[in-house]
Parts: sequence; structure tokens; C-alpha cells
Amino acid sequence: MLQLNLPEYNFRIKKQDEKLLIFDSQRKRYVSLTPEEWVRQHFIRFLIEEKGYPAAYLAIEKQLNMNGMKKRCDAILYNKHALPILIIELKAPNIQITQATFDQVAVYNSKLKVDFFIISNGLEHYCCRVNTETAQYEFFSEIPNFTVLLT
Repeated sequence: MLQLNLPEYNFRIKKQDEKLLIFDSQRKRYVSLTPEEWVRQHFIRFLIEEKGYPAAYLAIEKQLNMNGMKKRCDAILYNKHALPILIIELKAPNIQITQATFDQVAVYNSKLKVDFFIISNGLEHYCCRVNTETAQYEFFSEIPNFTVLLT
């Protein structure tokens, strides 16, 4: 798979019926190894191992009901009170991150009301705080440690 702008990690990968599968330690099962899943597995490991995000606070592929439609958020980080605090949207490396990507996260946030977003395609990473007063994004220069999100 493609080299990402993230640390390298060892993953359990197997081939089944001519299809590659990767073990997702969060969901405790093998999932199809797509380019987006490659990014998801790396990014989640990065958040847990490098940035101190508690694995137990992360929900992967969380379904949201939005105006009668089912949407699926790539990942949501919760706090110790089980309240969402961060939306994580991941794309395949060949997908450019555009305003439409931020708009997609904003739609999720109309339901979740979080203060932070992370968006990545494995090559480019964006993390921002939502300023609800000005409806603007305040960007971090790097992905913050978990403790920063609690302040």
C-alpha cells in the first residue's frame, strides 16, 4: 500500500477470496483493506500511540441519523462523560481535501455539536477548533495531544 505521511505500523493483513483484509483492533474484526481503510488504520494508531488518545473513547464508523437519512462518520472521539468532542473524517490518499470535505464534517457536526475536527487523507492532515461565535475554523499547526482537547 501507499506510503503515508504518518508513522509506519505493523498490521495483521490476510488474503481471503482474492481480497486483502486488515485487522481493525478497534472493531475487533478483519475489514476490507481499501485505500481509505489504510489511512484509517494508520491514523487511529497514530492518535492512540503518538498523541495519547484513549482507544476506549474512539468509535469507528459511527452511524448518525440525519433527517431520516443514515450517515456514517469515520470516527468520533468521546470524553469521559461519553459526550462527543471530536469528529474525524478520513479519505483515501488519492482524494483531495476540499471545502466539500469540511462541509461534510459540518453536516455531521450539526448533529454532534463538537468543538474539534480532524480531516486527513493520510498525506495532508487538518485539525481545527470550531469557533461557534464566528462560525470559523481555527486551525492547529499540528494534530494536538489528547490533553489539549480537554482544555
